Amino acid sequence: MSIDLGKRIIILGCSGSGKSTFAKKLKEKTNLPLYHLDNIWWNEDRTHISRDEFDKKQKELVEKDCWIIDGNYSRTYEIRIRACDTVIFLDYSEEVCLNGISERAGKQRSDIPWIEDSVSEELVNWVRSFHKEDRPRILSLIEKYSDKQVFIFTTRSFADKWLTDL
Repeated sequence: MSIDLGKRIIILGCSGSGKSTFAKKLKEKTNLPLYHLDNIWWNEDRTHISRDEFDKKQKELVEKDCWIIDGNYSRTYEIRIRACDTVIFLDYSEEVCLNGISERAGKQRSDIPWIEDSVSEELVNWVRSFHKEDRPRILSLIEKYSDKQVFIFTTRSFADKWLTDL
């Protein structure tokens, strides 16, 4: 498969969908620099930077020539979608995402500056609300920015095969 993904790629999906894992594999295939928004927003002590600082850092990112940006932050979806060449949406079921957040508990990750010892009720509730709140917004923005190349994966196996074939 020969696909030109462009030089600016965003990866969206519910928490637990595997955005960061997918992004790392895509980075290996494309050699584009990878930025995890969670590492920008969160500090090691589980506090976060201000919205203004986050917006400034994200603006600096999207102005770069090339990147893969992994993360949600629904308030700023449109900034990234407007700036990207390619949108990759991991549109997995609630069950898959709930399993994903459970499986990563206690594991060291490169996309967040601490180890999550357990799954918070807040995160579970966010995953449960994603399909009603965030998913429609993502799909609406994809429709609005119809000039973007879009890949929507509904299963991990389909996404993994696509990456393998890339």
